[in-house]
Amino acid sequence: MTDTPQSGSTLSRPPQEPRPPLPPFTEDTAKQKVRMAENAWNTRNPETISLAYTPDSRWRNRDQFPTGRAEIVEFLSAKWQREQQYRLIKELWAYTDNRIAVRFAYEWHDTNGQWFRSYGNENWEFDSSGLMQTRHASINDLAIDESERLFHWPQGVRPEDHPELSDLGL
Repeated sequence: MTDTPQSGSTLSRPPQEPRPPLPPFTEDTAKQKVRMAENAWNTRNPETISLAYTPDSRWRNRDQFPTGRAEIVEFLSAKWQREQQYRLIKELWAYTDNRIAVRFAYEWHDTNGQWFRSYGNENWEFDSSGLMQTRHASINDLAIDESERLFHWPQGVRPEDHPELSDLGL
């Protein structure tokens, strides 16, 4: 079964338009920003996701270093060709004025049907308009049996009543 990223029209948002919640973050606004990011990534729509980043956003993701929205779209498109049936949970780890640290886990399978749970941490830095200007991600993949999967909601945004990472013991 082929699982392709959801497509949609590219939304235009001027880079200077605020993207709330804005820094400086509180615990509540940091949690809101994390959940918004999780929801966006679970849509698997690279064009829409890229709009949460500054036009010159810099990433470190494993051994790749995308810069700017076009490279982010290219990176995410390739990612979801490899990582099929992708489902992600993010959890706030820490925050400061314009920075947020998260931990996350996501489940996916490759084109051979091998399931994985990927664990990681991200460090985010935002500009004053709430766009992410820097993203550093460290990720490890663990092969799992399909019977070990914990993320079973329908493809898309995680339901509000689905357990968080801490609730799942992850």
